[in-house]
Amino acid sequence: MKDLKFSPLFWPVKLKGKTILILDETLLPAKVKYIKATTINQVCRAIKEMKTRAVGQVILVLYAFIMVMRKNKKTTLSSLKKVAKEINATRPTLSFKFLTDMVIGWAEKEAPLEKSIFGFLEVLRKARIKQAYSAEMLFSDRDCILTHCNVSGLLPLVADLARNNKKKLSFFVTETRPYLQGVRLTAWELKRAGFEVTVIADNMVAQVMKEGKVNKVIVGADNLAQNGDIANKIGTYQIALLAKYFSIPFYVFCPPASKAKTGQEIKIEVRSEKELLEFEGKKLCSKGVKGYYPAFDVTPASLITKHIHMEV
Repeated sequence: MKDLKFSPLFWPVKLKGKTILILDETLLPAKVKYIKATTINQVCRAIKEMKTRAVGQVILVLYAFIMVMRKNKKTTLSSLKKVAKEINATRPTLSFKFLTDMVIGWAEKEAPLEKSIFGFLEVLRKARIKQAYSAEMLFSDRDCILTHCNVSGLLPLVADLARNNKKKLSFFVTETRPYLQGVRLTAWELKRAGFEVTVIADNMVAQVMKEGKVNKVIVGADNLAQNGDIANKIGTYQIALLAKYFSIPFYVFCPPASKAKTGQEIKIEVRSEKELLEFEGKKLCSKGVKGYYPAFDVTPASLITKHIHMEV
């Protein structure tokens, strides 16, 4: 593992003493900047504003408890539960309750919290690397892979592992509107790692598949139901339907399963219409036009060729 090359997005949050440093993914690729969080309010705001996403938010949540404890050596169970409550209220689809319940459980058992949290994060890091190894085996030389949104540094690692095995991979990346994570994050980290990347608009997927330009699809997931349904960035479901139609394998990097029995039980986060109707403070539509922005959709297990599970 010493020779592995990691994207900055693979582990985008750091802890320095009582301060959390968060890679501001909203500024990429123009600027690589870490913002500071020293309070729970700042942590929650960073989550809501998607300053970091996916695995970055998981790391941020766990570091938040350490930050609170380091700032107050007499931290009580009650105060930790208050932190958990504030974090759990930030985003509905990517549920943090599994993480916060885990920390509160350790606290109730009077386990050494910092050691327990750091231990879990090391397991998480190794599990992500193991996912990359599992994914690499699914690809062959000269595969061209379509992806949607961003999988927090996993794709460059997969491609690098393939390169070490004399396999050349290339990628088609959707824009991923309205936040453009595909253009700003995925295309940036893949090109930065030396791989061929082509960006397409979200509505070009059917045509690209029809033309035979891609032969495999891989995406991430923010929530995995117990029956194998997944919730991921809006637009994933329609790509899965198209992959099924064109007989293209559809792979998913998955987190541990949530308590949802099926995808129907996963609550879909609906974000502010301003994120759809405005860009960098400029209005895109006429006054009075409404916007609707469900940030995620659910892809049923029947459309998924293989779940690449994370075991933590």
